[in-house]
Amino acid sequence: MGGSGTVNAVDSRSRVATLERYQVLDQPPRRELVALVELAARVSGVPMATINLITDVEQHQVATVGFDGAVCSYDDAMCTVVVEGGEAVATDDARSDDRFRANPFVTGPLGNVRFYASHPLTTPDGVTVGTLCVFDDEPRHLGAEDAGMLSTLAGRVMDVLELELRTRQLETALDQLQEANHQLETSNDRLAAFAGQVSHDLKNPLTALGMSLGLLEEELEDSGALDDALALLLKRAASGATRMETMIGDLLEFARIGGSPNLQPVDLAIVVADAMADLDGEVVPAMVTVKKDLPVVLGDQTQLRLVLQNLLGNAVKFVVPGVGPEIIVAASETADGWRVEVADRGRGVAEVDRERVFEPLARLDKRVPGNGIGLATCRRIVSAHGGTIGLDPRPGGGTVAWFELPGRV
Repeated sequence: MGGSGTVNAVDSRSRVATLERYQVLDQPPRRELVALVELAARVSGVPMATINLITDVEQHQVATVGFDGAVCSYDDAMCTVVVEGGEAVATDDARSDDRFRANPFVTGPLGNVRFYASHPLTTPDGVTVGTLCVFDDEPRHLGAEDAGMLSTLAGRVMDVLELELRTRQLETALDQLQEANHQLETSNDRLAAFAGQVSHDLKNPLTALGMSLGLLEEELEDSGALDDALALLLKRAASGATRMETMIGDLLEFARIGGSPNLQPVDLAIVVADAMADLDGEVVPAMVTVKKDLPVVLGDQTQLRLVLQNLLGNAVKFVVPGVGPEIIVAASETADGWRVEVADRGRGVAEVDRERVFEPLARLDKRVPGNGIGLATCRRIVSAHGGTIGLDPRPGGGTVAWFELPGRV
């Protein structure tokens, strides 16, 4: 027998698992592999060559030249010597080589091999799966240059096998991506339908509210009961209703288009002022310090207002009893855009929860009113802008909620 007859179990399992991934056994000869064995035979000056892939029990000749490929047992294969040793082998006459003299490929039952040279086929992670083998039924000698060429061709054989494997993996990944995209499209369609229904259900009462406020203002004005304070309240109420209707429409469009914002120059100072106005009664100017020179960023004004409205609302909502929120809104340049921060003196968020709070319906403190949608909405909007959002601890206590937007105006 050519091999030692003893196969390392771990090496055998690794080899079999690797060959299963290559999907080349029991398949028609690959055209690229046949071309390589033909070249190997030509450069070695022999009539026969083969690519042998070896499992734990068999040798498969998957590409041959000069004879028809076949399958033989592991114990009968000459190339088990190479697989087990992991090094190239060459012998001028196998009859005078103790490793091969009794092998059935040499003695006649399976062949009459005399000259034999074989180079291991080893994967990038070090698993030897077979050999590139050249042989003849006449004795001959393999020169150093030809041995080097055989080594090079063995490397190309592995390149072909690895390329086919990576191609299949890429095709599988693409199929999975297409399926995920299909599921996402379905989800977006459902979201759009849901948003449309919610938009309809909300817009009707908002429209009625706007009309009622207009009629009330007219009646009060006609009766002479409309003083400045009441006029201001009615104006704020009407403005809030109008903004809410605009926001609902914009968010509906946002859901329909799968998160593609309408990017335009947006003055953050105006957006912060609008967000605070939306939160009138919850956030008062005395609570907030807005750093001067807030930038003009590239974004969707309505969506960014919603982000800042949520962050400012949270800064007040999660206050520590007896401690003022001390909210600071600031912005700074990054390498490719802007970083906007809303800092507070609230309860803070534990490090283990700083990612979870951005999941839909996540609520860390159920004693605080809310539905757990706000930060999830913020992440969706910021991500649609190509940015990132997160939470950091504030020195001295509290939280710094931040988001980064790419691009400059």
